[in-house]
Amino acid sequence: MKPAAPPATNNEWPTVAVVGVGLIGGSIGLALQARRLAGRVIGVGRSAASLAAARKAKVVTDTTLDLDVAAAEADLVVVATDVGSIATLLDQIDAAVRPGTLITDAGSTKASIVAAWEKRRRRRRGRFVGGHPIAGSHKSGPAAADAALFEGRVTIVTPARGTPAADAEAIGGFWAAVGSTVFMMSPQEHDKLLAATSHAPHLMAAAIALATPAAARQFTAGGWRDTTRIAAGDPELWADILLDNAAPAAKALARIATGAEKMLAAIESGDRRRLMTLLTRAKEERDAVGG
Repeated sequence: MKPAAPPATNNEWPTVAVVGVGLIGGSIGLALQARRLAGRVIGVGRSAASLAAARKAKVVTDTTLDLDVAAAEADLVVVATDVGSIATLLDQIDAAVRPGTLITDAGSTKASIVAAWEKRRRRRRGRFVGGHPIAGSHKSGPAAADAALFEGRVTIVTPARGTPAADAEAIGGFWAAVGSTVFMMSPQEHDKLLAATSHAPHLMAAAIALATPAAARQFTAGGWRDTTRIAAGDPELWADILLDNAAPAAKALARIATGAEKMLAAIESGDRRRLMTLLTRAKEERDAVGG
């Protein structure tokens, strides 16, 4: 699997609407401004308070609570909300955009979102292609946004079978323009891979945090904190992700459990050779990733 080629030149979108101005949406807004890719970046939020925070952090140039107005004015719409709301928002956006407007999202699951769009593809006004920037932090909100968040990071673009190649290339070009290395794959392949690299690891981090006795907290060090860092993520956001990708996440977690059972058996039987083999293989797999 090879990354998609970046655009030969940066595309420019006069007006971009970013729906959801938290960490990801705010970082998109900052990247668009820093790279001069958009004349206007309209931040769309659900509350006056969230938009006030976005204005204070200067992640967008304009704000509104009216999604329909923002979508109608936009040349490109990026949805950066929780996965549970994306499909519904896409329907509302599609009803408001000018025909031919590009739309993408930043959701951590893709199969259900893309499938919901494809059910009505023939009647759609917009041109949607799913996306997932594999970048982020346990921190949240526009104050945590970073114009360089996507630089050197991967974004997966997930066209459906019926997606025109030009649309997939245009959305890939957008994500490349804000700094990402872009890979193209099916929504189903995305969800299978992310279950192994993101969703199951989050469950493991949460399980470790839950299993740690309160009396032991003052004795935690870097290893425990590094391992459990992602468990500090938003529980509502993660519940939506995990349930939306339940079957692949469960399979990935079962594979982790199998590995843990092998190590437990080696420890209980005092089998140092077997334990060393498992630990060595794990080290080799981690070292192969680097960083």
